[in-house]
Amino acid sequence: MQKKVLFVCVENAGRSQMAEGFFRKYAPVGYEPQSAGTRPVDTVNPLAIAVMSEIGIDISNHQSKVISDSMIKQSARIVNMGCMDKESCPAIFVQNVLDWGIPDPKGKPLDEVRKIRDLIEKKVIDLCKALE
Repeated sequence: MQKKVLFVCVENAGRSQMAEGFFRKYAPVGYEPQSAGTRPVDTVNPLAIAVMSEIGIDISNHQSKVISDSMIKQSARIVNMGCMDKESCPAIFVQNVLDWGIPDPKGKPLDEVRKIRDLIEKKVIDLCKALE
């Protein structure tokens, strides 16, 4: 049985989707990613899709999902990407969360989204090393 790592944010449209893509690439054997949000939106951020595509990771088929109790219970590790919207912040609803405090790429220019992507990649690689 695969251990799940859950990446959460409010909209599940940018940061958590990128983290899911990176974790799928770097995950140690026996782990799989999932991502969700407290208020998911209809589509993944097109700039998140674009910057991930630039480095060969396709998240274009990802869908935003609402976080559920079963996702939380089935997760070996939960990572909160960071919250700008404190009322909907997943860290309020979930205990024992690793909070990365990553800025939201929503509304940011392409160069900023690339910097956010690179920060997420570094954090995911560090997490994967800690899980091995």
